[in-house]
Amino acid sequence: MAMYPGAGAAPASSVPGNDEYDDFHWDDAAEAELQAIEAAYAKRRRLPDWASPSPSPSSRPRYSQSPVSGGSTPSWMHTPPSFQGNVRARHQPVSFRGKIVYCRTPSEVEKAARDIVGRIETIKAPGPVSLGFDLEWRPFPRRGEPPCKVAVMQLCMEKTLCYVLHIAHSGVPDILKYLLEDNSSIKVGICIDNDARKMLNDYNVCVQPLMDLSILANIKLAGPPKRWSLASLTQMITCKELPKPNNIRMGNWEADVLTKQQLQYAATDAYISWYLYEALQILPDYNAEAEIESVKVA
Repeated sequence: MAMYPGAGAAPASSVPGNDEYDDFHWDDAAEAELQAIEAAYAKRRRLPDWASPSPSPSSRPRYSQSPVSGGSTPSWMHTPPSFQGNVRARHQPVSFRGKIVYCRTPSEVEKAARDIVGRIETIKAPGPVSLGFDLEWRPFPRRGEPPCKVAVMQLCMEKTLCYVLHIAHSGVPDILKYLLEDNSSIKVGICIDNDARKMLNDYNVCVQPLMDLSILANIKLAGPPKRWSLASLTQMITCKELPKPNNIRMGNWEADVLTKQQLQYAATDAYISWYLYEALQILPDYNAEAEIESVKVA
């Protein structure tokens, strides 16, 4: 069993002494155009139709840290066609920062499963404990071979510790099967029904109970229902980017030993699944009718 410290998120570019710039990256063309706007204010010229006059001509408008609907342009700016593309929101990547416990052998996987079972029992929650759950397998089997079995399972129930189980080598010990089938923990993730079906087909393990984060998000968040991906839901809730590099996502998960990049990728997916569930489940259910009534009253 190997333990690796999680890699921290890459720092966002910023302007020294002003944290308000952290969410946006301004290129030279954008800066030049903004300076031209300020010059127009100073000379009391009529601004282009796409710009909204500021009540304080002497100061540049403050940049919003909130995500901007419909794109990455700051909310104070109505963007002209010629201005599109000059200003881009650059979200800070999210990454698991805690300890990664990597298990390859049956005894290591068994110990990890016992640790998780013990932690769940220690919490003594009134309901099921949330368990971030994700799987990885080799996406393309060799020619003439059946679909590849699940190779890696990731489990996370806190922000400081994540287990990456290389079950392609260890198999599924009885204690892990017990953990996955026990009602004391609710397994959470995106399209988790598909992962549960994959585990049933590959290892005869009935993973339950389950919560699909896409369904939960549609219950909790305003707007029409949509099919959320883990990356899109991460951006919505955290305003950060969930990296999905193809060379890792579609790499060889059946390798004898996973790389540190694979371990970081796997742990981050399980961690963010757990985190999003915890963030969503405390929100009240979205009630469109109540919102319409409140608008009418206002």
